[in-house]
This record gives sequence, C-alpha cells and structure tokens, in this order.
Amino acid sequence: MATNTNKQLPSSLMADLHSTLLNKTKTDCKSAATADPNPEKETSSEIFGTEKKRPIVLVTNGEGIHSPGLGFLVEALVRGGIWDVHVCAPESDKCFSSHSITAHETLVATSEEEFTGATAFSISGSPVDCVSLVLSGAIFSSHKPDLVISGIERGLNCGNLIFYSGAVAAAREALLYGVPSLSISFDWKNGESQESDLKVAADHCMPLIYAVIRDIEKGVFPKDYALNIGIPSSPSTNKGFKVTKQSQQRCQKTWQVVPSSRHSSGAHQFMPTHQRIGIQLAQLSQAASAAGAARRVAAQRKDIEVVESVAAPGKPETKEVVKRLFRLELLQKEHTNSDEGVDLKALENGYICVTPLHLQWHYEPKIHDLFSNWLSSAVNGEKYYS
Repeated sequence: MATNTNKQLPSSLMADLHSTLLNKTKTDCKSAATADPNPEKETSSEIFGTEKKRPIVLVTNGEGIHSPGLGFLVEALVRGGIWDVHVCAPESDKCFSSHSITAHETLVATSEEEFTGATAFSISGSPVDCVSLVLSGAIFSSHKPDLVISGIERGLNCGNLIFYSGAVAAAREALLYGVPSLSISFDWKNGESQESDLKVAADHCMPLIYAVIRDIEKGVFPKDYALNIGIPSSPSTNKGFKVTKQSQQRCQKTWQVVPSSRHSSGAHQFMPTHQRIGIQLAQLSQAASAAGAARRVAAQRKDIEVVESVAAPGKPETKEVVKRLFRLELLQKEHTNSDEGVDLKALENGYICVTPLHLQWHYEPKIHDLFSNWLSSAVNGEKYYS
C-alpha cells in the first residue's frame, strides 16, 4: 500500500499541528536533551495522570537494531523517564525493504541487552515484520504501544524515497493497526556528518514526541495519519519545526555490474547468522554425501557471468544457466522544486520538516469519472483479440 501526502489533514487540524510545532522553541529542544530540567518530565503526572499506566513507546527502524540512530533515540526516550520503551528492530539492514513481510518462513526473535532501561528484541525479518509481531502481542506481555517511532535513519526518507523506505513502512504498518506513528530520518552527508549529530537530532525531536504522546493521551491527536520527520544535516542550528508536503523528488537508480569473483567471496557476509550456519551445514552435508548432485561452476567472462552446469547424480550434464550479477546504487538528485511548502525545500532552508502521511492514495471524483469513461471505452470499444 503506497502513501501519498497530497491528501492533506483537515485545515483546522493542520492549523493546530502547525501552531503546536511553531510554539516549540530551541530552548525546548535543549531542555529535552537533559535529564532533570525537562518541564514535561516535571509535570508528567498532570499530563498522563498518576493513576494511569505509563505510555508505551515502541522503537524500530530500517537500518537494523545496532544502528547508532536507533540507539541515541532510545537513550533520549529512556532519559525522559515517563514512558516504557520497547525496541523491536531488524537484526540486519533493511533500509529499502519497503512494506515487505516475511511469509512461509520462520522468524527468529533474539533478546538484546545493549539498551539500558528498555526491553529489546532483534528480528530476522523486515521492519514491517517487527511492528506486526509486536502488535500481535507475541513479543511483549504488556498492552500494545501507544506510539510507534521508526528511526533515526542515516539518510533522508523524503520525496519519493518514502515508497522504498523500510522505516516509513514500519510507521505505516502501525497505522494499519490504528496506532499513531512517527518515522524519523536525518540528512546524513557522507564525509561530513558524524554519529554525534544523530544524538543531537534525537534530542531535538523530543519536544515533538512529548507533544504527540500528550495529545494521544488526551485523544486529540489526528487519526489515520503518520508524521514523517526529516532533520537537516546541521541539527544543532535548525530553525524549528515546519509542517510540509511530500515532494515528488526522485532518486536516480544506477545498476552496477558485480564481478563474479567478488560476489563469490563476499556473498555470505550479508546473510543473517542463522542463515549462514544453515548454508554451512548444508554444504558439509552435501560434501559428505556420495549421492549429492554433481555441480561444476565455471566462470566465463569473470567480470560479468557465472555459468553453472547442473545434473542429477550419475547423469550427464543437461543444461547451463548463465547468471549475471548486479548491484543497485541510489543517487539523490539535486533538489530543484521551488515550492517552499515541500519537505526537501524546508530541510534545505534549515527546518525540521514534519510531513503528514495518509494510508490512501490521493483520490478525486474527477479521477473516478475519467477512468470510468476510459474503462467503458476500453471494454466496449474495438476488440483486439478474436
């Protein structure tokens, strides 16, 4: 299911959200980065009520459970001290997994001890698997989370990149279950950005997270929308929050040929641990079995192709399969949209962009009429097949 921000919040709610964000000053951001001077923390009993259960925040991401952005975000949430923090994230990088799920395979959930003050599991699946598994009640014994936060990702999930992003998909999956969600990404610049920037980014997100949790508890946070948050590359000098629209900026996809020798030597390093072990055991079993299928692998044009000859035991080789190896590289195009209201333009101007995302594609009555006329003409018109 795709997401498009052309379907906007009702104007009254958009105005309320915009007003809330504008009222958050940089002083608020700095206070959120410390443990004790936090005004929200001091008045947490007033916001959440002493008799109520503590809110539960689930943190996931696309980069994997050991990514620094997720770690700094969890640290900031735990430091707030007014919610229970649960972590469930992929065991490996699933940045571009989009809204994929793992079907007909067994997922492995492994407890993680590196997050002080939070309960954490890594999952041998996608970000969407992580959220779905938690919301099913299978991982944590407590109630379902009040808020799901996905991030912080190194590299923006803005423009049309949201369609590929595993982090945005995790937030969208929460929305499918009726749970409010945020996805957060940072404008990481290779050769310039440092991991410490992610810590600053996490701290500057806290005023917004406090506001979201508060309004969820009050029952006034807008339903059916997730917030996609982009943080500029210089987070400490940001100009504040700004509500934006999703731009239509596209990334450039370049497919690179991978030499077969490089592929053969490094193919297993990207596999999960349990999968590598399974492959090694299968290889040992095959080597030890006299009845194993004979296989000959010959490299032809080693920089492009691998030719495999496959045959049943004791029979002559019957076919050859040519494999060509490729690797996708994504290049972000220079932003050219002059619309001040889109996400990438706001980031370029130093703002933290906050883009409401809806579950449904943009839909207008005139589009219905257009395709009704087209379908009628296409079906009842000239027949191309006898």
